[in-house]
Amino acid sequence: MENDTTLRTWLDALNLDHPLVIAGPCSAETEEQVLNIAHQLQDTDVSYYRAGIWKPRTRPGMFEGVGALGLKWLQKVKAETGLKTATEVANRAHVELALEHDIDLLWIGARSTVSPFIVQEIADALQGTDKIVLVKNPVNPDLSLWLGAIERLAAADIKKLGAIHRGFSTYEKTKYRNNPEWQLAIELQTKFPDLPLINDPSHITGKRNMIFDVSQTALDLNFDGLMIETHSDPDNAWSDASQQVTPSSLVQIMKDLKIRKETDTEANYNAKLNNLRAQIDMIDNQVIELLGKRMKVADGIGMLKKQKNVAVLQSKRWNEILGKMVLEGEEKGLSEEFILKLFKAIHQESINHQERIING
Repeated sequence: MENDTTLRTWLDALNLDHPLVIAGPCSAETEEQVLNIAHQLQDTDVSYYRAGIWKPRTRPGMFEGVGALGLKWLQKVKAETGLKTATEVANRAHVELALEHDIDLLWIGARSTVSPFIVQEIADALQGTDKIVLVKNPVNPDLSLWLGAIERLAAADIKKLGAIHRGFSTYEKTKYRNNPEWQLAIELQTKFPDLPLINDPSHITGKRNMIFDVSQTALDLNFDGLMIETHSDPDNAWSDASQQVTPSSLVQIMKDLKIRKETDTEANYNAKLNNLRAQIDMIDNQVIELLGKRMKVADGIGMLKKQKNVAVLQSKRWNEILGKMVLEGEEKGLSEEFILKLFKAIHQESINHQERIING
């Protein structure tokens, strides 16, 4: 897919003075619930009302959505509030039903993005339509899969495209439900700067009290909008209760996050500076996480050396590592002085970890 400024046309046409907001319940539960939430979101920053009609769940027996009946409720939402509507589609049948009910925006979920067969089926079903289609990142951190899904839709002559960043699954326990892996979203932006990029803080955090912070980070990184799950009674929601916010909470979040368009040079400089600093913050967090993992490996080496009564310092290996890192650092534009200082500090911390274990 080539960079194409026409990708932004549908977003620019909205002429918003704030980030694009897609909001609504994780799942459409009842007609009353769907309409109640929609009326509370009417006349707010929300442009598209989202509701899950078909819910792909991890395990059977969980609530899997009301099905096509919910599409009629979304039609009532549009008729009564003027809000445009959005839902997830996972196969050709979903697409055909959504088109029949004139849903304005469709998105492909993370579980579907991983399958080129599913994405191609959806692309074929959408060919020739003018619907907005957003692609969530796949559940695993694979930029090629994400791009591949977008490219399949572009090849089907779908002009109104965008991407949704909802975080990535990981076997490691973190504070997030789905680790944001911000660097992948940044790389997507770098490759295709004209592709609208929406952040989904609900699925990244899994906790409503973290929604604001992740949303702010996304906006600092120049995301175009947010998809936030919103429910009138979140604690009693039929799915993903802990990550949904109330309509009033959403209004407050958007009020605090509001970004006005600025045209003066100073504002432009500050926006670029904030973007770069946000990227540095993300990378710094990754560096700390990797160093923590490295020291855990060092602990394992310390245990092994203790069992075999082997000395902590292995000079030959250390010199080999240092020489290799200096060469690799030079290829990345890093000075020998910096590499030596950095890896000597890392090596000393590793020795400290091993000595504590051996002498424990």
